Amino acid sequence: MSHHVIVIGGGIAGASAAFALARRGAAVTVVDSGLAGQATAAGAGIISPWISTVEGPFYDLYAAGAAYYPELIELLAEAGVRRTDHRRTGSLLVHEDPARLAEARARVEARARTAGAIVGDVRSLDSDEVRALVPVLAPGLEGVLVTGGGRVDGRTLRDALLQGAAHYGARRVSGEARLLPRPQGAPEVEVRSEVGSGVGSERLAADDVLVAAGAWTNRLLEPYGVRVPVEPQRGQITHLRLDGVDTGGWPSVHPMSHHYLVGFDDSRVAVGATRETGSGFDARVTAQGQWQVLSDALRLAPGLAGATLIETRVGLRPLPSEDLPIAGALPGSPGVHVVTGFGAAGLTMGPYVGAAMARAILDGRPAPELAAVAMTR
Repeated sequence: MSHHVIVIGGGIAGASAAFALARRGAAVTVVDSGLAGQATAAGAGIISPWISTVEGPFYDLYAAGAAYYPELIELLAEAGVRRTDHRRTGSLLVHEDPARLAEARARVEARARTAGAIVGDVRSLDSDEVRALVPVLAPGLEGVLVTGGGRVDGRTLRDALLQGAAHYGARRVSGEARLLPRPQGAPEVEVRSEVGSGVGSERLAADDVLVAAGAWTNRLLEPYGVRVPVEPQRGQITHLRLDGVDTGGWPSVHPMSHHYLVGFDDSRVAVGATRETGSGFDARVTAQGQWQVLSDALRLAPGLAGATLIETRVGLRPLPSEDLPIAGALPGSPGVHVVTGFGAAGLTMGPYVGAAMARAILDGRPAPELAAVAMTR
């Protein structure tokens, strides 16, 4: 009989774990509430950890996540899934201060000696070369180009992973999940959903349950009297269209601060994002947030002033208060596992961590690569 695992959450971590579990022959049920504010659905994922300033275990997991992407794309292709919107178009650090750029280049080159060929080439660009790559940028910006940098649309990758999981037999259930602890073994999962004009419920049982509910994780864990150090952080990201401009090959642009610019196909450019700690579960587009995103974008890239505003996506990131994600078995609760707390790094880390969690669940022992982020650390 197949090992049955219920995955609660259809974001990047849950979808990745579901795909990895189903590939190994597990019977997988994905329960997704579809609540507004899923971080994955809002994310324009920049896969370029080597340009970040983070260090220690967080960076190690960040870099491992990027290194896993080529394997992930191959595994999805084996399942007949080829559209992921993942592309390695490069990452472009820009600044007016050559000294800041020289420091950033030295950091990336040092990391490349460990990370290997996936980083690609690292080279400095003058202001003319910078604008030749991304013509909308402000004049006077010099740059450092990291050719191995990638990007991915969160919605497309999530859907690809869920499609891949379905290829191996996983099923999806829509509704709000609630854990029902039992004296022995994994909890049952009650799923409440709208049925006609009323509300229906279904009880599911499994050998293991993986809570991959992002910012909503603590709501799921209430029956156990446990809280993980994660809170929602609102991120607003705006999508623009530059009619007639081929933006699909642009590198992602990073002015060495909190905001960025990412080009996609169909003349689309994503700019953002806010980092609104203390937002709670408020997934609205706000006037202040929209102003911040557009102000930052137009200072960096005044050539976007005439672009069409398509939409603003809002994601509630699961922000960890202890600076590290959480991934592992819930202590003292057989059959319950948790993965959350990626902050803004979910689209880089999520697939790698989801696959590692799948191995840990099916092998019945902790994944060594997740030791630094286990709940018992």
